[in-house]
Amino acid sequence: MGIYLNPDNANFRRTLASPIYVDKTMMIKETNRFIDEGNNYICVSRPRRFGKTTASEMLSAYYSKGCDSEKLFEPYKISGEACFKEKLNKYNVIKLDINSEFLNINDKENFINIFSDKIKRELRDEFPDVEIGDDMSLAEAVVEVYSSTGESFVIIMDEYDVLVREEAGLSLFTGYLNFLNGLFKSSTVRPAIELAYLTGILPVVRDRIQSKLNNFKEYTFIDSRELAEFIGFTDKEVESLCIKYGLDFSECKRRYDGYRQRGYEIYNPESVKEALNTGECNNYWSMTSTYMVIVDRIKDNFGGSRDDVIKMLAGEEIDVNVLTYMNTMTDFHTKDDLFTYLIHIGYLAYNREEKTCSIPNEEIRAEWMNAIAVENEYTATNNIIKASKELLKDTLNGNEKAVAKALDVSHIHVTSNRSYNNEDALQSAIYLAYIYALNKYTIVREMTAGKGYADVTFIPYVDDYPAMIIELKRNGTAESAIDQIKDRRYYDSLTNYKGNLLFVGINYDEKEKTHTCKIERFEK
Repeated sequence: MGIYLNPDNANFRRTLASPIYVDKTMMIKETNRFIDEGNNYICVSRPRRFGKTTASEMLSAYYSKGCDSEKLFEPYKISGEACFKEKLNKYNVIKLDINSEFLNINDKENFINIFSDKIKRELRDEFPDVEIGDDMSLAEAVVEVYSSTGESFVIIMDEYDVLVREEAGLSLFTGYLNFLNGLFKSSTVRPAIELAYLTGILPVVRDRIQSKLNNFKEYTFIDSRELAEFIGFTDKEVESLCIKYGLDFSECKRRYDGYRQRGYEIYNPESVKEALNTGECNNYWSMTSTYMVIVDRIKDNFGGSRDDVIKMLAGEEIDVNVLTYMNTMTDFHTKDDLFTYLIHIGYLAYNREEKTCSIPNEEIRAEWMNAIAVENEYTATNNIIKASKELLKDTLNGNEKAVAKALDVSHIHVTSNRSYNNEDALQSAIYLAYIYALNKYTIVREMTAGKGYADVTFIPYVDDYPAMIIELKRNGTAESAIDQIKDRRYYDSLTNYKGNLLFVGINYDEKEKTHTCKIERFEK
């Protein structure tokens, strides 16, 4: 048993001792399959707070010869699988936390040699009859052990991309790439490695390293394929936890859901656990992340990304090409690169079917709000958001002129001259203007209702707030919008809502580029 070679299961044991643990052990069935099928080099990337280290600790506890983990896994799903005992604690595991090594070694330029020497010392202790020279690379030492003893290895490397994220100097970065190349691209080393499991926030870097690690099968926040259910908490898991701990599931969903993967609704696991521990759904993302990550990128306004950011704040999904980003911290050339990066770090969600991105949930929306509040280019947007609270108040109080004036300002801000008069622009203006209402309402576009579709429906999840139906007209009248709500019985969509309703008719005059508003109360 060592620190790097064949570690014990103490870290995973501590994880299991936590009051809140969601069983993700069936992931082991998938990694066992990778070993059996020979497709055994994988890289799993996901944002901070999504359990990368926990998964690494679980795999180490399962495969490592340095411990006996049968009883540890016995209460969990994997123990019932036929493959469970076949590979349990059967491998020499080399486990590396690259982030920890990089941060804790003062001599950064030599950190690869330093941690490699530490592992080689443990290899000598474990295999005293094998000659491992001081001048050998780690890859050469692994091959020497394998050729002399037939012993193979599982290599688990957590935070493999830290040098990319820290934007290490060219010499150090090149040395690190050579280290990875020697370990994972050599046909000489490959027979000695049963499984290589890399984790990081970013996928495999495609610039300069592509030819080195293109043999890794990647599971990313763009597409996690068969590992989708293991990258965060799923809808069913969160609902079960909310029932157990007495937390409002709908509120939890609104705050932390929004990442969709292969039919799964994925929640931020750390935020969910914080909410369960405190008994309160709040914004916990900022405890370990910072809105400055967004600020540092959006201020450059690649390819007009500012306009698309405003649309996403207003609830829209934006087309994105995720294939051009080189997975580095420096090679941003288009807004597609920027948005793809923000998807990988969790500030945007990706819709694979539609090939669009959006702000996933209320917690992340709050981070975006913080970001634009300190960025000069977004001053006008920030002012609209600040005014949104007053707009909601004016709407609830029936102040029709104030509502119309606020929409005039919002409409100008979310559109260009080319798109000013289209219906999507008008809906975006509504969304942005009422952005504060997301604290009180679920807002649904084109909700099936009565004899058609209500343009925008506001469903309250806070007591004492009325539901609202907004109908939009162009070159008509606000009164005709109200009549349409009544005639087509759009309020039938709110059969389960027992409180007062507000009907809000809004007309947009294309020639004058102004709005008029009519508000009526309706008692169901």
